Amino acid sequence: MGCEETRELIDAYADSELDLVSSLSVERHMQVCEDCMRAHHSLKALRSLMHDESLYFRPSAGLRKHIRSSLRDEVKAARRLRLASWRWLAAAASVALVAIASLTLVQRTKGPSSEDLLAQEVVSNHVRSLMEPHHAVDVPSSDQHTVKPWFNGKLDFSPPVENPADQEFPLVGGRLDYLGGRTVAALVYQRRHHYINLFIWPSNDAHEMSEKPMRRQGYNLIHWDKSGMEYWVISDLNEAELRQFVEIIQNRL
Repeated sequence: MGCEETRELIDAYADSELDLVSSLSVERHMQVCEDCMRAHHSLKALRSLMHDESLYFRPSAGLRKHIRSSLRDEVKAARRLRLASWRWLAAAASVALVAIASLTLVQRTKGPSSEDLLAQEVVSNHVRSLMEPHHAVDVPSSDQHTVKPWFNGKLDFSPPVENPADQEFPLVGGRLDYLGGRTVAALVYQRRHHYINLFIWPSNDAHEMSEKPMRRQGYNLIHWDKSGMEYWVISDLNEAELRQFVEIIQNRL
């Protein structure tokens, strides 16, 4: 996760409104970014100041009496209006309830797509690999001629392994992972301090699919099918550089 994504989530992080994955991503970024950590501390300091009693206005007894009197007048006027239009409101409410019930039924019937469910699995596996350093790679090596043979006998397919280190996307290693109900190959790359997970397995679709970018929980994902294989790539790297990585990999396949 970069500074831009962290700044978008830092308010929600301070209010404890983020899910576990996003919170961990924000915390991990702030550990290496002094600017974002400083922004977080400034936000906490501002919220602490907002609790200062000197900032609150205490109305006089006369002002409170005047406000209560005005509110009573407003309540009486609103009550007369409600009595005059209750039939129209009841009819409108009935229509609204039917519409809401219909929409809820359609949404429950539709549910998340298989692609959405798989994208969530990709995010979870990526985050787990970052949180468990010993699980990040099973075969730590920047040599594709070491990583590719390692998968022999462990998978029922041979994943293509590239190392575009000359274009600043060095191979870190590979591991076995589990996605969509099957064992897949996971290749790990690096771009500065950002890690990239590339998941590969045989495609069930005979047609090739061009890149489909998406964003989930602060991470950029790109999905495509090519030459009978399905590819999912994920990172907190910005979308432009992640697309560059995908283009490099595709040109080498």
